[in-house]
Amino acid sequence: MKENLRRAAGSLLVVGLGGAELTNLERAWLKLVRPGGIILFRRNIEEARQTRALLGEASCLCSAHSFRCVDVEGGAVDRLRDALAPMPSAQAVARAALRRGWDGRFPTLSQTTRKDGAPSSSWEVRSPTLSAAAATTQKDGAPSLPRSQDRDLGHPNGLASEQGELIGRGVKAFGFNTTLAPVLDLALPASAAVMGTRAAAATAAGVVEYARPFLAGLGKYGVVGCGKHFPGLGGGALDSHLETPAIRRSCGDLWREDLAPYRELRGELPMVMVSHAAYPDTPGKDRPASVSHYWITSMLRKRIGYRGIVFSDDLEMGGILKFMPIEEAAVAAIQAGMDLLEICHSPELILRAYEALVAEGERSEAFGRLLAARAARMARQRGKLFAGGVASALSARQFEALRARILRFSKTVEKSQPTAEAQPA
Repeated sequence: MKENLRRAAGSLLVVGLGGAELTNLERAWLKLVRPGGIILFRRNIEEARQTRALLGEASCLCSAHSFRCVDVEGGAVDRLRDALAPMPSAQAVARAALRRGWDGRFPTLSQTTRKDGAPSSSWEVRSPTLSAAAATTQKDGAPSLPRSQDRDLGHPNGLASEQGELIGRGVKAFGFNTTLAPVLDLALPASAAVMGTRAAAATAAGVVEYARPFLAGLGKYGVVGCGKHFPGLGGGALDSHLETPAIRRSCGDLWREDLAPYRELRGELPMVMVSHAAYPDTPGKDRPASVSHYWITSMLRKRIGYRGIVFSDDLEMGGILKFMPIEEAAVAAIQAGMDLLEICHSPELILRAYEALVAEGERSEAFGRLLAARAARMARQRGKLFAGGVASALSARQFEALRARILRFSKTVEKSQPTAEAQPA
């Protein structure tokens, strides 16, 4: 019984490693914990062959069909930039795409305003293709754009789709099966200093116009995407790596704006990452969303109707550890409805979280049943997502061709950036 409890607890963790090769200490605790997945960072990635070997050895010590995660959003968050080629940011791609496809077809900044009176620019306007794009799917069930729009660089979705495909090919070349992208936060002034160019657009419509074809591009290569950071960091001025942002946005504003991408894309997002921000002007109060039953279960699961995998932001972040110790955070997140807990670096914190889950499962029969049910569901999900195994390595010629294509794509995006006067105020 206790062994089953330990296996269940471990399978709900996605963990980081220290370097480019496994140490004997890492082999020991991986064998003990048997996590549900691995996440790698630039510190772990030197080149494709080495990364595939590291993932292969680590995955053998994980639960079956484990997650092999990496953050490749483009721009500032791109763990493959040195080992493959730099990918442009989501915001740069969204701006370039709209300039190429829609210049002259929307009102200018001075001609249009949002309903709340704030100025709106052309890249913020909802495109008429938003609903049409949702109407078609590929044979494998992945979302697809209508044939007349797909891969058309004259249409705003074309560059986002191509970016998704290139990131999908890149992460698979290194042995990954999951990228923690796209960012679904709104590019609002409050968070500009923290988010930079990670957010594609200032409105939900603009975010969805970017994210939908991006996810379809990933899906074309069998790579799992993850929308983040639910319920939205667009209104936050603090970095959740360091502090718990208190985002003063009302339920109405969050529902209409920040949560709209999750509502629109709920059937197309394999995973959703929950942030450590708090929303004091909502029923969630001062509790970080990552440990909030209101945000995970009441809002994401029940009201929005999301049925995919719910994934925590890194539990090593100050945004959660300054609110509660990791033992409490791990248990509270599972109780709130979280499926997977991400702990990105410290073996001590990984083991503390793991032992806390086991101890709570031993103390509380109800929590033990919850762990077992959550673990069984994640095992089924992993089996469905990753039954095909790991893709074959690219040849040297194929790898260089991929690198060249990414560099060409980056130049296209750079040349297609709007002029200063055309960009959002």
